[in-house]
Amino acid sequence: MKKISFLVSVSLLLFASVVMGQYAKPGSDVTSPLHLLKPDYPVPYETPSQAGILKVVDRIFNYLDATTPNAIINKKTGAAFTNFSKPDTNATVKTGDFRLTSYEWGVTYSAMLRLGEVSGISKYTNYTTARVGFLAKNADYFQSVKDAFPTYNNPFRQVLSPHALDDAGAVCAAMIKSTNGKQSVELQPLINRYMDYISNKEFRLTDRTLARNRPLPNTIWLDDLYMSVPALAQMGKYSGDVKYFDDAVFQVLKFSERMFNAQKGLYMHGWVQDMDPHPQFHWGRANGWAILAMSDLLDVLPTSHPGYQKVLDQFKAHAKGLASYQSGSGFWHQLLDRTDSYLETSATAIYAYCFSHGVNKGWLDAKAYGPAAILAWNAVTTKINAKGQVEGTCVGTGMGFEPAFYYHRPINPYAAHGYGPVLLAAADVMLMVKNHTFKLNDSAIQFQ
Repeated sequence: MKKISFLVSVSLLLFASVVMGQYAKPGSDVTSPLHLLKPDYPVPYETPSQAGILKVVDRIFNYLDATTPNAIINKKTGAAFTNFSKPDTNATVKTGDFRLTSYEWGVTYSAMLRLGEVSGISKYTNYTTARVGFLAKNADYFQSVKDAFPTYNNPFRQVLSPHALDDAGAVCAAMIKSTNGKQSVELQPLINRYMDYISNKEFRLTDRTLARNRPLPNTIWLDDLYMSVPALAQMGKYSGDVKYFDDAVFQVLKFSERMFNAQKGLYMHGWVQDMDPHPQFHWGRANGWAILAMSDLLDVLPTSHPGYQKVLDQFKAHAKGLASYQSGSGFWHQLLDRTDSYLETSATAIYAYCFSHGVNKGWLDAKAYGPAAILAWNAVTTKINAKGQVEGTCVGTGMGFEPAFYYHRPINPYAAHGYGPVLLAAADVMLMVKNHTFKLNDSAIQFQ
């Protein structure tokens, strides 16, 4: 009987093996665990190393260092300008790929300072100190020839006569950061001029909210949070005068009151006082300027300030909303909530920075935001070409009230808006992976 049972068992096993053999093909779930198959990700899916990040950074740095000269030349001869004893309208700044006085370069200056701080590598810090020092050193000379130049032909116009927040805020913030908290005789006149414009000359609504009269009267531009708040915040720390902190907090809260969509966790790009109903277009880079402005404010705002918790709560609410719109490739879309709009580099880089910086500062949970920051950084690295240029960046953008305007804005590697954000992201992603452990767990990047 036992022999018969044994024979039956063997027969059943043989039958089963024949049947399973018909279906168990090589690479199937029977012969190998399919959940361990390597996905075909469109961007690198790994925790970046410090060496790898610095390799990307140096490609960008070498390009920028070579193409943003800080020199005065004779525009007729191209020779170095050396005679500063008398006004000469042939004196001009040597042309590079980007303008040393633009707000985009203010972001880049701040990014280089942050890279120097995080990495301990002096060349990044020196990039900024050399160029803001150059602006301070030559401002008096170009002031002396100011009347001889048509206003917009003076290469130092933005330094000498700011006409918009774009002219003032970002460069001013970077200049103050470059002082390391020490009073600077050289930079002080420029800082004072910039701050006077922001605090006293820029148009404001009746409640003191910063605004513009374009494209329509009484218009608030979300971009202006970054063009004002970081400079106000830095001036609060630099001068010790709380009025600058108060104004910075006020702007964040008033902009948010009018422009933040709490259901989406996103800001609209523009708000016009007399427009009702108001169309909402959640443009990527403007949302980037907003969260970056809050991040810069939180860096220096005393925790005892009555507005600190409100700003922190707003920063967290915005980060939560932004995280929910990250695409599967790690990028964010040009219009954040419209997935048929193109994927854009500069906004993605800003979010990579703000998420990683928020983790590094303890404002955001590393488990929730660390992987998203790493994915965003990995995506951004695919847009750095061999020359060191940042590709996929939307050019400068005004305000529109229909979608086609945003959908079809050009992208260009000479759009200066991409460089500072990418360098900022590199700095804080590098610091985050240094101080936290991220590993692949069941093929997913996760905080350990």
